[in-house]
Amino acid sequence: MDGVIGGPVSRWIEELLTLLMAPDWLQSLVLDGVVAGVGGVLVFVPGLFVLYFFLTLLEDSGYLARVAFVMDKLMSFTGLHGKSFIPLILGFGCAVPAIYATRTLENERDRIATGLLVPLMSCSARLPVYVVFGMAFFPQQAGLLITVLYVAGIVLAAAVGWGFSKTILKNSPDNMFALELPPYRLPTLKGLFIHTWEKSKEFVYKAGTVILSVSIVLWFLMNLPWGVENPRDSLFGQVSAAAAPIFAPAGFDNWEATGSLVTGFIAKEVVVSTMAQIYVGEAETAEETPPTTFGEDIGDIIVGFGTATLDAGKTLLSLIPGVNLVEAESEDADTALGTALMTSFTPLAALAFLVFVLVYTPCVATLGAIKAEFGWKWMWVSGLYQFGLAWLLAVLLYQGGHFLGWG
Repeated sequence: MDGVIGGPVSRWIEELLTLLMAPDWLQSLVLDGVVAGVGGVLVFVPGLFVLYFFLTLLEDSGYLARVAFVMDKLMSFTGLHGKSFIPLILGFGCAVPAIYATRTLENERDRIATGLLVPLMSCSARLPVYVVFGMAFFPQQAGLLITVLYVAGIVLAAAVGWGFSKTILKNSPDNMFALELPPYRLPTLKGLFIHTWEKSKEFVYKAGTVILSVSIVLWFLMNLPWGVENPRDSLFGQVSAAAAPIFAPAGFDNWEATGSLVTGFIAKEVVVSTMAQIYVGEAETAEETPPTTFGEDIGDIIVGFGTATLDAGKTLLSLIPGVNLVEAESEDADTALGTALMTSFTPLAALAFLVFVLVYTPCVATLGAIKAEFGWKWMWVSGLYQFGLAWLLAVLLYQGGHFLGWG
């Protein structure tokens, strides 16, 4: 997929702009801004399609509701009951609808507590970050690393929920649990694909709106003042560099990482697209690609999508203990972005960065949903406690790793 976006698609757009005699700055905006930014996220659509498919399968079969009963005893540790498990599991897809799903909870305290824990579930927007860093630094253990991050989010949510139940959101002793169980259903293949398509389309729509807007603004910030050659000297680079020392104890005090985290506050999907713009957008190709026909380009795109979807399925199945379908993959399959990241991060710093991305402040849309449901106070609580917790965990991991000699 990375070859499709950076190959035929970029080549077609470049030829079209040349045909239209577009000025150099417009070509740079489209190719280095829009294509590098949005394309850096769209390459993960096949993987997300597979993820949404299995999540939809659990929803449509009626199994998720029964999981609430199964999980009730375990959820009691966090001061919640099993019904809160449904919004939490929906948070693996997107935190925004999961926040609104807390409306099914009758108790106001449970709604707020569940809403504060939902962003700790690793939403699909974070998955591209895990994949890029996992394949770059730990190609043979990428599947295991992603599994650990997802489990870490669950364990952390349980610990934070327990802390809330003992402090700012104490549990009520008369809190009852009642849930109506839908019948088991055998999902139809057509229904599964329709629902999966709707969720995938929503992700692509976000990539085509929010990320497009951010990519354009980011391109201007990276090219101001006009004529700047080094992105580090741009307005965006200067602001990111000024904030970078905050993350020095966590091992990733470079301005590129800081800048991606800043834009990730707008939408977590933008973390990868920002890095793609910074590391790859300005890169010069060392060798010219041989000319191809339109038919060959179409064939490459079809094969690319098919291969990416198959690889995504293999990766998800490899998350099952004892199953390893990607063991023989070559490290040469790394993307250009992954290769560039290896020059800016150590493996330990990469782990600390992933932990920070897992936990830090929710995106603007999620904070907006929290504000709409619970008010300004809890929106600020969510944003501040997650940033502080993310920074603390990243620092502990990096400094602890150095102390143990992992650095």
